[in-house]
Amino acid sequence: MIPAKGYAAPKANVKLEPFKFERREVGPNDIQIEILYCGVCHSDIHQARDEWGGSIFPMVPGHEIVGKITKVGSSVTKFKVGEMAGVGCFVDSCGHCPSCKEGLEQYCDVGMIATYNGREKDGSPTYGGYSNQIVVNEDYTLHIPENLPLEGVAPLLCAGITTYSPLMQWKIGKGHKVAVLGLGGLGHMAVKLAASLGAEVTVLSTSPNKKADAEKLGAHHFVVTKDEEQVKAVANTFDFIINTISAQHEYNFYLQMLALDGTMILLGVPPEAPQLAAFNLIGRRRRIAGSLIGGILETQQMLDYCSAHNITSDVEVINIDYINEAYERMIKGDVRYRFVIDMGSL
Repeated sequence: MIPAKGYAAPKANVKLEPFKFERREVGPNDIQIEILYCGVCHSDIHQARDEWGGSIFPMVPGHEIVGKITKVGSSVTKFKVGEMAGVGCFVDSCGHCPSCKEGLEQYCDVGMIATYNGREKDGSPTYGGYSNQIVVNEDYTLHIPENLPLEGVAPLLCAGITTYSPLMQWKIGKGHKVAVLGLGGLGHMAVKLAASLGAEVTVLSTSPNKKADAEKLGAHHFVVTKDEEQVKAVANTFDFIINTISAQHEYNFYLQMLALDGTMILLGVPPEAPQLAAFNLIGRRRRIAGSLIGGILETQQMLDYCSAHNITSDVEVINIDYINEAYERMIKGDVRYRFVIDMGSL
């Protein structure tokens, strides 16, 4: 076993603290990565606080991982020592079900193995990127573009692919009116990507002070959802609403902004099940759908797309010992727009 260190939540609703553990030895198809940066996702908070249930403690969060390869297994063909590599939200899947065979490992029939708060096939817990190193099968590892800053790339491995995948699935681009609900870690990536694809982008936000940021990110319009007149003006308007909010909110309020045959795509996961009025869908043949990250192939395509269009996340780099303060600021929406841990501070 390989000695490792990181930060872990010892149990629910307890501050993260230094933690020593072990990684598996590098197998024939594995690569070992020295983690340089790890993004902080809101789902880290949900799981570290057991808000979704089923959390495994002690928990080392983190699934937006970039770093340098320090060792490769004897059968590895896709990566070399010294290259930069990334790890996203999962590190394994069954590899045999229809979803896996289509490159949609995130929808594995058996269940993908999460990068943290999951269990390997041998039953051992998975530990994430708030740590100094990780060992991963090469088939679940990503090539990192050389032209982009690593700290800005890290959040692409969750926030980037989570927003890119539905844009590809629904073929969103020129001629579409797209609203992005919530301008946080996911929302700011949705704005950048949708605008780069040629869509007309509107940000829906309760915070008037985010208007300048939204426009800087590429949004064409901004609606303050607390302003009744602004809300009325966009009724029955949007082809798509990309809903990135993970806090409790009223779906019905926003569904009325969809045009005929419009679709609300859910990316955020509120802690409680929402109420949904059927007439808000039936009345204009609207749809509500969901999307979960992306497969390995699509994640690589997203990284290559971002490389070609010079797209990264807007980040605030922090030291690992600031993580508990960062969580509290994230809950308040006090970050523009993703915290990224410099793992050299460990």
